Amino acid sequence: MTARRFIAEEGFAAGALTILPLVVAVFPFGLLLGTLAAQKGLSPLEVSLMSATVFAGASQFVAIEIWSDPAQVALLGATALMINLRHVLKGAALAPQIRHWPRPLAYSGLVFIADEHWAFYLRRAATAPLTPAYYAGLALPLYAAWVATTTLGALFGGALREPERYGLDFAFTAVFLTLLVGLWKGRRSLWPWLASAAVAVAAYLLLPGVWYIALGGLAGSLAGALQVPPAPEASDAA
Repeated sequence: MTARRFIAEEGFAAGALTILPLVVAVFPFGLLLGTLAAQKGLSPLEVSLMSATVFAGASQFVAIEIWSDPAQVALLGATALMINLRHVLKGAALAPQIRHWPRPLAYSGLVFIADEHWAFYLRRAATAPLTPAYYAGLALPLYAAWVATTTLGALFGGALREPERYGLDFAFTAVFLTLLVGLWKGRRSLWPWLASAAVAVAAYLLLPGVWYIALGGLAGSLAGALQVPPAPEASDAA
């Protein structure tokens, strides 16, 4: 199959047009992350490699917030794992839609599971076959924009002095307050949140460093896993 036929007939262009608004929306976040990373002493090359290999905005923001020299590799890894555990469920939901793909394509496609991509993948699968080309059209433009904008932020952010003058010192908090609102699923979210907060505060007060982030995330995950499943709703026909 030629590249032209792949793009025209298999949906790459359609996927790229679908994701275009999000490509535009990611620019300020990528520039902000790169700027914050430069303030922590990371070089543009290091920021570019992090974005290209991790490609997870939430965990990257956390990593920058707790970054130290020398880097605490175990803490960074544990924290990223806690934040990204949700992708296990996303991959399981997506698996039936890509099971017919060649294995190399299916496995490489899983690298591009992001919160924004995942919703578009499933929406497409509900109405039409999810082809590798359409999947690539959704994934690659946003991936390229993220790597490019974080790198640009690092290139020019190093020249920015006193970021608190522009409110950038509050950026980490603002980003995660926004994510938190999106994660609220009703009263069943309360106990995992309370467990996470209690353990995080205790770890902050009792342990050195920033282990409270990983431990709080682990406590919330365990509390959610141990919750009793909700009772099924009674059938209308009953």
